[in-house]
Amino acid sequence: MPTAPVILRPRPTRQFLLGQVPIGGNAPVTVQSMTNTDTCDAVATLAQIRELAAAGCDLIRVAVPDEAAVKALRKIVANSPLPVIADIHFDYRLALAAIKAGAPGIRINPGNLGGPRRLAEVGRAAADHDTVVRVGVNGGSLEKSLLREFGGVTPEALTASALKACETLEKVGCHKLKVSLKSSTVRDTVAACRHFSSVADYPLHLGLTEAGPPSTGLIKSAVTIGCLLLEGIGSTLRVSLTAPPLEEVKAGLRILQAVGLRCSAPEIISCPTCGRTQVDLFRLVAAVEKEINCLQAKGNTIHLRKIAVMGCAVNGPGEAREADVGIAGGRGMGVLFKAGKIIRSLPESELWPALRREIRLASQPGKPR
Repeated sequence: MPTAPVILRPRPTRQFLLGQVPIGGNAPVTVQSMTNTDTCDAVATLAQIRELAAAGCDLIRVAVPDEAAVKALRKIVANSPLPVIADIHFDYRLALAAIKAGAPGIRINPGNLGGPRRLAEVGRAAADHDTVVRVGVNGGSLEKSLLREFGGVTPEALTASALKACETLEKVGCHKLKVSLKSSTVRDTVAACRHFSSVADYPLHLGLTEAGPPSTGLIKSAVTIGCLLLEGIGSTLRVSLTAPPLEEVKAGLRILQAVGLRCSAPEIISCPTCGRTQVDLFRLVAAVEKEINCLQAKGNTIHLRKIAVMGCAVNGPGEAREADVGIAGGRGMGVLFKAGKIIRSLPESELWPALRREIRLASQPGKPR
């Protein structure tokens, strides 16, 4: 029998609703992204939110840099299929306005909001409107006093900033708090989240700030987020990439699937190419990916956990024994197998059609996304 990934018991945190989405406690880890449209353009912003929702996004954050964005925020909140989190920096009055506009969540940065008095004012408004507040601590905007005290951006300094802000908010009755501690380095971010989760019960939002382009950002983010999730740390996540938001959502879902916390699509198992490879493995894997994407775009549910595409008929079925279905190629021929057992041999030209039939037989029609 296939074994599940070893995941430590989730660290205990408080739980609350952000809109209708449960956060923390035993709730599923949620995937978040951020729109890159001009928030003032409510039509374009809502169109992007709907696209991200269809791709599996659970929460959405929008930039609120000025009063014009606040005006559009009302329409966005009222029509969004996802709970909207208003992203606030520098001006605490924008946080107050976003709360009054109905945003179920706001994100603030204690390092640039203007001090404890203004933070407390935001906290009182959030408490009055039942608004969730994310205390987002970033290494690049840490308070100068903490930089001096801890000798720079350290995991302890990031934790101290978050705890100080949470204490201020708690004192004014604002208890629906989640926290993020982000650095641009994997080691510091992981260490900060580990340290914070050992001393506080606030749900943690995971991510690596300024992760970079997909070529490197995906790897750094997967290492950071995956490491913490496997330790039972984290309630929400965002894979921050220099890429369209849709790519962030796809990456987040894949990370959750890799650690065994969500199954958004069948996992493709394929071997690295070597001197034994006798078939066009690149083409076959690309065809499987395309077929899965097409079926899901039509709303189909594919009842397969793993699909294997192997380049060698000698070891292929054995190496992919946990796959539900798969093919393994040889010289001019190959095999179709299920659950690691060979079902039949086929000419190479019939391998992909045979596998495609199995995938389609395992799919259930649904509504288009």
